[in-house]
Amino acid sequence: MDWSAAPAPTDEAGWLQRAREVRRILERDAAARDRAGATPYDEVALLKESGLVTLLGPVEHGGGGQEWPAAYRVIREVAAGDGSIGQLLGYHLLWFWAARLVGTPEQIEAVEADATRNRWFFGGAVNPRDADLTIREDGDDIVYSGRKSFSTGSKVSDVTVLEGVLEGTDTHIFAIVPSEQEGITFHDDWDNIGQRLTESGSVTVDGVRVPWTSAAGFVDRAFQPRVYNTLNVPTIQLVFVSFYLGIARGALETGAEYTRTTTRPWLHGGQERAVDEPYQLDLYGDYQSKLWAVEALADAVAQEALEIHRDAWNVTAEQRGAHEVRVAAVKARATEVALEITSGIFEGLGARATASHLGFDRFWRNVRTHTLHDPVAYKRREVGAHLLRDELPEPTWYS
Repeated sequence: MDWSAAPAPTDEAGWLQRAREVRRILERDAAARDRAGATPYDEVALLKESGLVTLLGPVEHGGGGQEWPAAYRVIREVAAGDGSIGQLLGYHLLWFWAARLVGTPEQIEAVEADATRNRWFFGGAVNPRDADLTIREDGDDIVYSGRKSFSTGSKVSDVTVLEGVLEGTDTHIFAIVPSEQEGITFHDDWDNIGQRLTESGSVTVDGVRVPWTSAAGFVDRAFQPRVYNTLNVPTIQLVFVSFYLGIARGALETGAEYTRTTTRPWLHGGQERAVDEPYQLDLYGDYQSKLWAVEALADAVAQEALEIHRDAWNVTAEQRGAHEVRVAAVKARATEVALEITSGIFEGLGARATASHLGFDRFWRNVRTHTLHDPVAYKRREVGAHLLRDELPEPTWYS
């Protein structure tokens, strides 16, 4: 599809329509591309051409000027067509936003202008379960070195977000660097059962040099802390929710179409069409109801977050903690419902739907792979501790 001659959307409805157009392109051959597992250069080019990569960018620089509730819905729509590409878009938007999370006003303005005008695609090498990258000072520069097990976006990214610890201190420093450079080696070792096209393999960082002035949130080599710095976790957790629900939506709608057109009624069921069988109506009705419920909760939590995002310089620890509890709740429910739908949908499809070329298993494999990112039991614990003990979660890399 050629979007070059079409005006860019100006409101959320327009951007959602653009996302649906991208979804329709992706879902045509999603199963085949999942089997091939090729680096998704074309898919990322599609995200750029459609303008979705600049959804959160300033309008004055050619961006969409949208806010996070719209972004989450866009991610959901793209993930319904291809879960891997939905994840890539979601991570990109989070790392695009990273300057706002931790940067100074001057850094925010500069990064967002450059990223929007140039349609940078962001990757990130920030895995908390690994040892931190080490950072040493060298004059007016800082120098990153180390290895990370996961670097989602890797070879398809234009820029990569690095995070490390300054030697001899406990000071963490984020920086955005060009992905294609001598000091960064992506190892092409992502070989997992799901989310196969996310380019999430390991990376070695060896002597990547960054000016001190580009250290996010630092002024005269001193960090300027604020509560909003810790919003990276609830924001990315809502990104996770978005592509889980998108994948579940893709499984449900793809499955429903197959049942309408291909599934045969059970020979002892007394019906001439599969869509008239009571158990089919119950199955699809149950799944649709559950998905609608979690989507509504996800939308509500995203709207609640707007106050925090719009008043980033004044948000309190109490606001942040209360928001994280709600995020934890929707993360738990989205995980459970997405796993249920993507595995249970086979009950409505029949044995012939297990043919490899149809790829119905990809929906479950994708959800199952990423939902192991952090244990959902700890999300439920946050909600329970708040309800029973009036506790708010302390900011960590996972809460």
